[in-house]
Amino acid sequence: MIVRVYDFTAEQRCALQKSWRGKKLLAYFKAYGGEYDFCQFFRLEYENALGWMFLLNSTLVICSNDALPAEEAMDFIRMHMPFRIECPQNMLPELSRLPNYQQLRRTLFALKPHPVSETFCEADVEFNPHLSDVYDILQEGFPNLTDYPLWLTDTSHRCRHGVSHVLTYKNSTTVTIVFDQNNCVMIGQVATRAASRGSGYARDFLKWLSAWLGGLGKEAVLYALDVRRSFYKEIGFEEIETEYVLERMDVQKEDTQKGALQ
Repeated sequence: MIVRVYDFTAEQRCALQKSWRGKKLLAYFKAYGGEYDFCQFFRLEYENALGWMFLLNSTLVICSNDALPAEEAMDFIRMHMPFRIECPQNMLPELSRLPNYQQLRRTLFALKPHPVSETFCEADVEFNPHLSDVYDILQEGFPNLTDYPLWLTDTSHRCRHGVSHVLTYKNSTTVTIVFDQNNCVMIGQVATRAASRGSGYARDFLKWLSAWLGGLGKEAVLYALDVRRSFYKEIGFEEIETEYVLERMDVQKEDTQKGALQ
């Protein structure tokens, strides 16, 4: 049974903290609560299994420490037709039968501190950049990011509520701390202006970020689709695991291989 929920008990929050998807759910609940129609939270309750999911605009995230049945989730997906589905891997065989969805593999990397180059200048790190500048950088890295008002509303809201933090380096490379749950940090939205690619800015910025977060006692990870996997391996980040997400194929994008923003 799928039931919309508007809060979580301490025991439920503890269970959700056991997975990165669960941490992501709690982060977005902290930002938005349960009252908005564009960000809804649900409990999936069955005789021998319990799970959770949230639907944010066009992304559906499902998380559970149990093996969940897929039938009811499939009906939910048919009704809402999210662009992206992140789910426990045991649900993939069934969910993959949905028409117009493709599987995309991604790798979870742990950010490990490494020395930056001698040319890196910490003074060029902007901790509170103008979000319009950030969007300009992201658009060059993610051509499918076309809805500026939606991106700005969501990003600024999460930043104001202390869930997310956006940084830039030399006004050319940007990264986003998507959330920080009990010192477990998810990094996303890494991009560099086309004119600055090949400069090593992103590589040095991420190495510096790894050391900075590590110095604060935080464990940081990021997800990378296959087209970016080799880049993070070259930096020296550690592969933790691989998984698959589902994305719609009937939605036009300039580059379907890059996927949506994390």
